[in-house]
Amino acid sequence: MRLAVCLKQVPNATELRLDPRTNTLIRDGVAAVLNPLDGFALEAALRLRQAVGGDVTAVTMGPPQAEDVLRTAVAMGADAGVLVSDRAFAGADTWATSLALARALQCTGPYDLILCGKQAIDGDTAQVGPGIAAHLGIAQVTYVTGIRICDGAIEVDRFLDGGTAVLRVPLPAVLTVLKEANEPRLPSLAGRLRSLRLTCRRVGLADTGLQAAEAGLEGSPTRVVRISVPQSSRRMTRLEGDPGTVAARLAEVLRGRQAEERD
Repeated sequence: MRLAVCLKQVPNATELRLDPRTNTLIRDGVAAVLNPLDGFALEAALRLRQAVGGDVTAVTMGPPQAEDVLRTAVAMGADAGVLVSDRAFAGADTWATSLALARALQCTGPYDLILCGKQAIDGDTAQVGPGIAAHLGIAQVTYVTGIRICDGAIEVDRFLDGGTAVLRVPLPAVLTVLKEANEPRLPSLAGRLRSLRLTCRRVGLADTGLQAAEAGLEGSPTRVVRISVPQSSRRMTRLEGDPGTVAARLAEVLRGRQAEERD
């Protein structure tokens, strides 16, 4: 079974800065790490390989230094790495990112199963995984907590607010994996040594078959036009006294607010 795991290198959350001109993240000079939620997708792929055989390819899109994420994946057990990197991809929104990744997966695949983390901590959109599936025209399941191979298809557990849905999905497919699925392993010493010898396959704009107008900031239909810190006008009022007095006062305050909203 050929498995691909889409990973993202994200800036350290304590050092996030925004470019005031483009309203995109400034990544230069900021420490970068593997998106924590992607580790669960990688672990799921490694466990599937252990169960049914095959290989695991880690795929990431970003500047040349994003190759560090692929080395981390190989140190954890992945077999190969693909770096999707080109200046033309800079500033991509979730549409342009998922399109570029889908094309990269097509030219380095085919893959039986593509796994992604639920979302990236620097964007929190949870759109790239489903976007890849849409661009490829294949099945997708989000919020996955369990995966089993069953007669040429996969059976997955999907988290719901009221329980768990068990779904049977034909291959190929895209899954986004939740942290409830597993506990990612630590890189092994042998894996770290192997990662030092890693030669990543590079995929640029020309390899994807995309035009410059379809990639990066130019190919992104969404724009961040303004960033601001929300202002709150709420004030805290502490109610003291016996329970009956506090409850009566609280009810009075709530009735007053309802009256203000009606007016």
